[in-house]
Amino acid sequence: MQITRSPLALPFPQLPAIAGVTLRIAQARYKDWDRCDLTFAELAQGTTVAGVFTQSACASSEVELGREAVKQGRARALIVNAGNSNAFTGYRGREAVEQIMDQVAVHLGCARDEVFVSSTGVIGVPLPKDKARAGVEAALHAQPCGWEDAVHAIGTTDTFAKGAGASAMVGDVRVELAGIIKGSGMIAPDMATMLGYIFTDADVAPAFLQEALGRANAATFSCITVDGDTSTSDTVLVFATGKAGNTRIAGWDSPGADAFAAALADVCRNLAQAVVRDGEGAQKFITIRVSGAASDESARTIGLSIANSPLVKTAIAGEDANWGRVVMAVGKAGEPADRDKLSIAFGGVWTAKNGLPVDGYDEAPVAAHLKGDAIDIAVDLGLGDGRASVWTCDLTHGYIAINADYRS
Repeated sequence: MQITRSPLALPFPQLPAIAGVTLRIAQARYKDWDRCDLTFAELAQGTTVAGVFTQSACASSEVELGREAVKQGRARALIVNAGNSNAFTGYRGREAVEQIMDQVAVHLGCARDEVFVSSTGVIGVPLPKDKARAGVEAALHAQPCGWEDAVHAIGTTDTFAKGAGASAMVGDVRVELAGIIKGSGMIAPDMATMLGYIFTDADVAPAFLQEALGRANAATFSCITVDGDTSTSDTVLVFATGKAGNTRIAGWDSPGADAFAAALADVCRNLAQAVVRDGEGAQKFITIRVSGAASDESARTIGLSIANSPLVKTAIAGEDANWGRVVMAVGKAGEPADRDKLSIAFGGVWTAKNGLPVDGYDEAPVAAHLKGDAIDIAVDLGLGDGRASVWTCDLTHGYIAINADYRS
């Protein structure tokens, strides 16, 4: 299957090296392709970890084991497989993950629950144990590589490598953050997107790291959608090696805690938006800003109702300023709304206010806005102070073509 690079693609950023993180890639050949499809990140002793995972009731064994392992707050390694999600594979899938964890743990001399594993690709095919063992063995002894090589190895239908970096001052110490992510379709996360990993040299207690990630996730990964479908494998992990030498961030009162949390949120936002930009078949990046809602959570729910509507998404693809479809999506969201207080704008131009079309509305500037590749939709409910921003993309014939041939 030939996949064309997204017209919304971003160049891969210059990411800082993170002390205590060594990246390697290898070929496990989980699919019939001639490329690396396994990424291994070795982490320094003392690395702390936090994570958020899919809320799917049909989660993979990788997710189930990761949920348990993240509770102890320590990490020494990450293995990511591409080409086979190992989801809906029963005990055979779990055995394959445990084999990988054991193999890496023996190599590093660490506990098995300090090894995190993720897989992405076709659902319903057990991860071949022989290929997994050989691929991991090759990765353990491969030469170190850079961020871009590592993220290319974990892609499936992705059309460009996605990364984001940031820094923060923790006391008088500068700490660095670098993140990579894969994701293009099956994106409507309850927690995170497909597979994302953020690394920092900051010294951060696991409980605070988990809280900071939870806050960042709520406003970023959980505010994106491509197609309304939540993956069985969604995972975002943050690893803090502690090599920067800062005083440990143990709580919000610790020096630099706010700055670190803001940097983490910035990385999460940029990674999340990059996934939307690579939405399968996407031609337009859409920002939906909801204000005047009963609560922030209500605003987010309404924003996602608009973003997940095939009618809204196809209207944007066709450059049609059909604000009636936005009204429909607000009304079906199941959240407080009042028809006679609802206002809608495209590209900063109000098309409807307080439940009525704007007098003298001129569609020309809106039509011009919709011809661009960055679309802004604003909705004000006139009910309260709740607000949220949600990001999505349009729905085109390209999405159908990619997913109709996904297993070929």
